[in-house]
Amino acid sequence: MSDQNDPQIPARPGSLNDTYDASKIEKLEGLEGVRKRPDMYIGDTNERGLHHCVFEIVDNCIDECLAGFASAVKVSIHLDGSCSVEDDGRGIPVDIHPKYGIPALELVLTNLHAGGKFGKGAYQVSGGLHGVGAKCVNAVSEWFEAEVRREGKVYQMRFAQGITTQKMTIVGDTKKTGTKITFKPDPEIFLTTREFVYEILAKRLRELAFLNPGIRIELNDERSQKSDAFYFKDGITEFVRYLNTNKNLVHDKPVTFSDTVPNEEDPSKPPVSVDVAMQYNDSYNEQIFAYANSIFNIEGGTHLSGFRTALTRVINNFAKANNLIKEKDPAINGDDCREGLTAVISVKVPEPRFEGQTKTKLSNGEVDGIVQKIVGEKLKFFFEANIPIAKRIIDKILNAARAREAARKARETVRKGALSGGGLPGKLADCSSRDPAESELFIVEGDSAGGSAKQGRDRRHQAILPLRGKVLNVEKARLDKVLGNAEIRTLITAFGTGIGEGDDNVGGFNIEKARYHKIVIMTDADVDGSHIRTLLLTFIYRQMRGLIENGYVYIAQPPLYRIKRKKREQYIDNDEQMNRILLELGSEDVILTRVRDNLNFDPAQIDKIVENLASLEKLGGGVTRHGAPLADYLDRHHKETLALPRYIARIREGNKESHEFLADEHARAAFVQQNGLDADLFEQPEQPKDKVPAGPARRITIHEIFESTEMSKLLRAIAAVGLDINRFSRTEEPRYLITENPGQKTEAKTELHSPLDIVAHIRALGRKGLSIQRYKGLGEMNAKQLFETTMDPEKRRMLKVNIADAAKADALFTLLMGDDVPPRRQFIEDNALNVQYLDV
Repeated sequence: MSDQNDPQIPARPGSLNDTYDASKIEKLEGLEGVRKRPDMYIGDTNERGLHHCVFEIVDNCIDECLAGFASAVKVSIHLDGSCSVEDDGRGIPVDIHPKYGIPALELVLTNLHAGGKFGKGAYQVSGGLHGVGAKCVNAVSEWFEAEVRREGKVYQMRFAQGITTQKMTIVGDTKKTGTKITFKPDPEIFLTTREFVYEILAKRLRELAFLNPGIRIELNDERSQKSDAFYFKDGITEFVRYLNTNKNLVHDKPVTFSDTVPNEEDPSKPPVSVDVAMQYNDSYNEQIFAYANSIFNIEGGTHLSGFRTALTRVINNFAKANNLIKEKDPAINGDDCREGLTAVISVKVPEPRFEGQTKTKLSNGEVDGIVQKIVGEKLKFFFEANIPIAKRIIDKILNAARAREAARKARETVRKGALSGGGLPGKLADCSSRDPAESELFIVEGDSAGGSAKQGRDRRHQAILPLRGKVLNVEKARLDKVLGNAEIRTLITAFGTGIGEGDDNVGGFNIEKARYHKIVIMTDADVDGSHIRTLLLTFIYRQMRGLIENGYVYIAQPPLYRIKRKKREQYIDNDEQMNRILLELGSEDVILTRVRDNLNFDPAQIDKIVENLASLEKLGGGVTRHGAPLADYLDRHHKETLALPRYIARIREGNKESHEFLADEHARAAFVQQNGLDADLFEQPEQPKDKVPAGPARRITIHEIFESTEMSKLLRAIAAVGLDINRFSRTEEPRYLITENPGQKTEAKTELHSPLDIVAHIRALGRKGLSIQRYKGLGEMNAKQLFETTMDPEKRRMLKVNIADAAKADALFTLLMGDDVPPRRQFIEDNALNVQYLDV
């Protein structure tokens, strides 16, 4: 019996006239589902998901390489924030699909779960299995362009937010094959960042080159002119050597082995292949990286568990069989066997199963047994054939077991002593709150900054722990030594979580006991401050990793500058913000006049004009790097749509250089044909050596301007404000007038002859009368300034540390603080010229 219409019973919220019937069932068409729930497909919509989009496309290229049809992959980051991924494979099929009646290219880029990897018809082994990779990237892109070279033709399709905007068309001829995908992340999806980080891309592409020997992978960043080419002949053997750079090695050459195991249930299916490379160093940390079909499984999986089990079993059996373990020695466990071990495990599985689309964990049960069998047999054979090396490894492992026992006793002493029952360290200024969720601990460098922080803090929720000197160099100390260091003991006490794994009756790290859910490292913006921050991150990463994994560790971001002009005072966080402020300051107390009709722009219009012109100037680097004047390029915009040329032809003849702007692919194809250029290289073929040219050598190259779409948008925005965009080139007659300090004694007028002159002049005005103070240390701020800029929850900026950040700090720390001097010298020499501020 329904009660919804009974006047005696009040209606439940949302129940009136809320009939649940077929009309409420919603079916998302095409790629709408991906846009509605992008996290399900790319992991998240932050930095990780952004880069995952690139990796999805790259993985498709690698699959083509694994199938034997491609050998090179090229990734390019463009000035407008777009990215291109290109391979020299077969090219995505372009013929009409027999069932769906549309080109295969359109099918695989717009329909979920359409691809060539389900029935193994096109790929025996691949990383992409769900048929959602490239089309997911299409769905979360503001625009997406596919260019396929196949069967002598160049085919092109364009999309926006997963919807086709240009049907497949032939745009040229070619002698090559391959696929090129270019996309720009959609600001409606990626709200926090759309900036590709070179180091994140380089790390993954380097990994792929290691895991797939013989494949050449290039990365180019047009924003910074950085580039790398990765090619490794010896695969994961070189990978292990790379990971062990700057480490003191227990044995010179990595132990490597590989094998394949046929599918027992169905011999017609491809076998599972296993590749392992491993090498011990004298450090106290393990680095084991597990990959399935070239995809890094950050959470491991069955291949990792199989390797660990076999490693521990083989080492124990060999040690016992050769009487290497004495009666007084502790039993060897898995942690001992992996101390100082660097290993890479790469498996190729025909039908891998992953937990989640982002493939963080391999779950194929049969892989565990296969890896155990191969590693067990091969490692046992290696030990028996190389007894001196095996004994060195066992000796290293026995030392680890003895140190573990010493650390257990030290931790027991620590637990029973001052750290558990002796109260909090005296230097800690604790907060009054006892709720960890609302409590914050600021680790501050030195007593000076510590004093300011204590005076300025919110005593209810903010605790201050000043550190004197630097934390122990944990690179050169085992846990039992670490626990003897006063600063380390202070940190452990303050955090309250304990340390390490824990064994027997000794409690190890326990996240439930954390006294603060925000641990903030607050150090100076100088060399010493960076050093201390790296030491702290490395210590937490190695001994209290759970704090990072639970998101409790942050890095404070004190301002870099304080600027002052007249009554205005402001703190500036970075150089990019400084540039924005200069434009804001330069726009104050000015009048911008259009000369032809004496029209004065209002302040809001001036701000918009300056902002858009500055962006246009920045993106214009994509044009000027090819030698073309930006103003000339902008003048070639389409008078109605304001679309800008997609290509620039650079013509060099002797000492003379000229440019021709080509609107689109058809104009490019026509130009190529007219000038007899190579259809693929977009440059003139070399003349025969016996043929003498009639005049100066003529060379033509064609360059694609990926930033053209974004620059066209900016032109529309500038035109909407009222700026004349018909001509950007300079004219003899002045077109704009800037009046500085109008109506005052200091009034000054400047004539400008091009719209591009406006932003340059405004920036120069912003520097006038400006006092800039750069902060080197937190101690230079008083208590109020420190709280307002760095500690106030309403105003501060903090970076949350993730595992990748801490791992990077760990690697850098090994380089800068290890025993190996030459690599440290090389690092300093390579980076010396990148220093912007040197505190001496």
